[in-house]
Amino acid sequence: MKNKIAKLIAKEIKLSVVEIENLIEIPPMFEMGDFAFPCFGLAKSLKKNPLIIAEDLVKKIRKKLPREISNVDFKGAYINFFIDKKILAEDVLAKVKKKNFGENNLGKGKKIVIEFSQPNTHKAFHVGHIRGTSLGESLARIFEIEGNKVVRVNYSGDTGMHIAKWIWCYRKYHAKEKLKGDETWIAGIYVDAVKRLENNENFQKEVDEINRKIESKKDKEINDLWEKTRVASIQSWDKIYSELGVRFDKHYFESEFDNGGKKVAEDLLKKNIAKKDDAIFMNLKKYNLGVWVLLRRDGTVLYSAKDIALAYKKVKDFFADRYLVVVGDEQKMHFEQLVKTLELAKFPKSKVCAFLTFGMVRFPEGKMSSRNGQNVLYSDFSSEVFNVAKEGLEARSCGGKDIDERASKIAIAAIKYSMLKQDPKRVMIFDSKKALAFEGDTGPYLLYSYARASSIVRKAKSKKIVKIIDLKNPEIKLLKKIDGFEDVVARAYENLAPNLIANYCFELAQMFNEFYHSCPVLGSDEEGFRLKLVDAFRVTLGKGLSLLGIETIEEM
Repeated sequence: MKNKIAKLIAKEIKLSVVEIENLIEIPPMFEMGDFAFPCFGLAKSLKKNPLIIAEDLVKKIRKKLPREISNVDFKGAYINFFIDKKILAEDVLAKVKKKNFGENNLGKGKKIVIEFSQPNTHKAFHVGHIRGTSLGESLARIFEIEGNKVVRVNYSGDTGMHIAKWIWCYRKYHAKEKLKGDETWIAGIYVDAVKRLENNENFQKEVDEINRKIESKKDKEINDLWEKTRVASIQSWDKIYSELGVRFDKHYFESEFDNGGKKVAEDLLKKNIAKKDDAIFMNLKKYNLGVWVLLRRDGTVLYSAKDIALAYKKVKDFFADRYLVVVGDEQKMHFEQLVKTLELAKFPKSKVCAFLTFGMVRFPEGKMSSRNGQNVLYSDFSSEVFNVAKEGLEARSCGGKDIDERASKIAIAAIKYSMLKQDPKRVMIFDSKKALAFEGDTGPYLLYSYARASSIVRKAKSKKIVKIIDLKNPEIKLLKKIDGFEDVVARAYENLAPNLIANYCFELAQMFNEFYHSCPVLGSDEEGFRLKLVDAFRVTLGKGLSLLGIETIEEM
């Protein structure tokens, strides 16, 4: 409906439909109309008082009102539109039934490569990875609903000192243990290595020797152990990604870019884009981006050069219209340096390379700590949240044979929703008890609202005629909210902001529960229509949750 109003206004003024849509508001009171367009911004270009502009536009628009709009008027500098509520109801119910409901095709025919998650082998998959993984998967789904062909890629560190520490510790203290594709076990050995090295500085020489052997690839025993443990580490992610509902089309690894990174750095030096003293580096000071070192004095390749090589590889493997990387905000400077370097190197896709940073995940004091006091393991974190979810179901007498499955879905919903409902750039505090509450702005509340709607639909014993008699305010509010779903998806797409969809889902659920308490469904004269409205809510919330990567539950 908002789009139709915008098109109506666009015929009379020199603003695009999208610009007008962004200006349209919902009045604070029903009697003021259903939608309002402010004319203040037109005063300068039209050289008129905004009150006169509103009056003039109303006169023109009144002559062309479509059937959905019952009246248009102005109050001050606002043009107020009144919607025919029965036609609104008919249109919304018909729209929700369409297969393409929620789609705007803003990216039709375009390809996007999105990189996210980025865990390192031989180390913990920690809570920060969960936020980045959830954010990346949600964005990928939003891109897809808008018509883009999406390629999901993951880039992981599988070389470096942390690998040497792991292999050293395993050989020296855990050699009798069978290799496992288990995140807890793998992370535990790394933590053990860190602690032992802190207690005895002399051990570092042994680690350095192993690191040299890994880099040279001449020691067969070390190389074989690296290969096997690398595979085991990668396998440990399978369970995590399965639980989070995430998949990837391509995995890249740091070890693949040693030679490419070195070549890229040397090419930049030859073209006089990079400089050399003791090392090869990019001098980006005039862009307020400091110095970015590509190769060390001894010729070893740094992350910086490898990331440039990765950018070239992505373009070679997937020629796309856009390349996006989702990373923690501590890497913001690194990626600003990368984007600027690609621009200076006249990288063919530099103008469509971008990155989105996200804030850290923290916990209330004393709530949860990791085994090494640094990173909270996914396995520890998800286990605690699962236990709280299960306790919550049991406390509500919602047991049963499938209680573990439901508790798992509720736990994942609580985690993902908490991490996606805020602006990605903000640091977030995760409190498991608050996140798992069945009331308030939480994932479980949304699942409960969906399950309640499903229960109503299941209980309907007969198919009654859909009669729209006299729409009540809670019904109108819910209809208008459902009608705005596509607009929210479009804004989330344009702003790389899944939090807009998360916030919308919460407001939608609130309106549904207001409707449910105010307007009896089963047994009422309006049962046929209200059942359709309940189902329309259910479909809309289900689509919204799916865009967040959250799986719904039919029964709580």
